[in-house]
Amino acid sequence: MFLADTLGAQITVNTGNMSFLDMFWTAHPVVKAVMFGLLLSSIWSWAIIVEKIFAFRRARKEADKFEQLFWSGQSLDELYAGLSRGRTFSMASLFVAAMREWKRSVEGNIRALGGIQMRVEKVMDVTISREMEQLDRRLLFLATVGSTAPFVGLFGTVWGIMSSFTAIAGSKNTSLAVVAPGIAEALFATALGLLAAIPAVIFYNKFSADSSRLGQRLETFADEFAAIVSRQIDVRT
Repeated sequence: MFLADTLGAQITVNTGNMSFLDMFWTAHPVVKAVMFGLLLSSIWSWAIIVEKIFAFRRARKEADKFEQLFWSGQSLDELYAGLSRGRTFSMASLFVAAMREWKRSVEGNIRALGGIQMRVEKVMDVTISREMEQLDRRLLFLATVGSTAPFVGLFGTVWGIMSSFTAIAGSKNTSLAVVAPGIAEALFATALGLLAAIPAVIFYNKFSADSSRLGQRLETFADEFAAIVSRQIDVRT
């Protein structure tokens, strides 16, 4: 988003007599394609970044809210009845899935208590995987942009410099006024590559850390709920 504004018609920062937009339009077609691809990658990266910021924030808030309800002393049946009526997220989804399996097993066949804990744990594992997959979706794109955008930009720079030197050889004019614009256009591709890669790397690392912490919270709750299920089984047997 910010990169698009930078390259827009409202750009006021110039290099000599050439604006960034002028450098884009006068660049070699290959360099222009590289710049355009990096621009699209940067825009899509920022869209993912904004979406993930809100997604992880919501997941943390939902987990905090659920933990307060869960440890407030409220009956698990009442808590399940209230949560199962609507859409759940994060830790609440884990609890609802586990309670649903518990109720199905207990109400369906009271003699099958021996396998309930294993089934509940399996359901929780599947739910954790599904929740984390949802949160981690599209993060691979950020990692890809962060690792490849500088090299793509460098490719555009090398190609642009090659084209500039070819033009210089054809014109037989080596003055700085002739050389500088082509070199500036070529280096602009590298600048775009870095501009796309740096935010992608920073936020990919941040989201990966957030995902790891949230996944650990879900695993911890799953262990705690498995202990509760085990105690309930001991009471019923």
